[in-house]
Amino acid sequence: MDFNIDNLWVLEIAGVEIWITRTIVNTWIIMLLLSALAIFVRIKLKSFKEIPKGFQNAVEAVVETFDNFVKNSGGEKLMPLGKWFFTVFVFIFSSSISGVFGLRPPTADWATTFALAFATFILIHSMGVKYRKTEYLKGFFEPHPIFFPLNFIGELATPISLSFRLFGNVLAGLILMTLYYSLVPLVLQLGIPAVLHGYFDLLMGAIQTYIFGVLSIMFIRGAAE
Repeated sequence: MDFNIDNLWVLEIAGVEIWITRTIVNTWIIMLLLSALAIFVRIKLKSFKEIPKGFQNAVEAVVETFDNFVKNSGGEKLMPLGKWFFTVFVFIFSSSISGVFGLRPPTADWATTFALAFATFILIHSMGVKYRKTEYLKGFFEPHPIFFPLNFIGELATPISLSFRLFGNVLAGLILMTLYYSLVPLVLQLGIPAVLHGYFDLLMGAIQTYIFGVLSIMFIRGAAE
């Protein structure tokens, strides 16, 4: 395990260099696995039954639980964004726990977490304009137009703080696990790392996924209402 971001290949397209880093490759792997899982679930649920049981019951329970979470956190207005948030939740959690399987978590790269936070940033302002229109835009000039630069900078701080919170926590766990594997003798690398992975990757991954999702929903709800 390594906390450095290695550059694996360099592609040159129209004179422009495109670096294929380990983060990109690991993201592709996770996306491929999640896509395969989604196709598998879709095939299994091809014939829905009125009274669900077994696998269909489990899938519907997960979907219903998440719909209730979005409804309670964001309100009825944000229910159409439920599918987006579900995708983000699954991707962040899968990325954070990928360290258990020897991959460098994509969320330990600020480029990944900033892209996710920037998507939240876009949704914040698009939902604000959609539901509050000019009233939302006027908020940038309150209590006086001279405060517009400060209000604008304050809004830019949202995706930065949101991305650094997720990035910092995942990277910290990765660094600690890397140091453990590097410093302890081989005999202590059997059994004990499972407990550490359970804490840093599974538990902390779930917590950070939840925090990112809740903060994103609350920011968007604040703009929409």
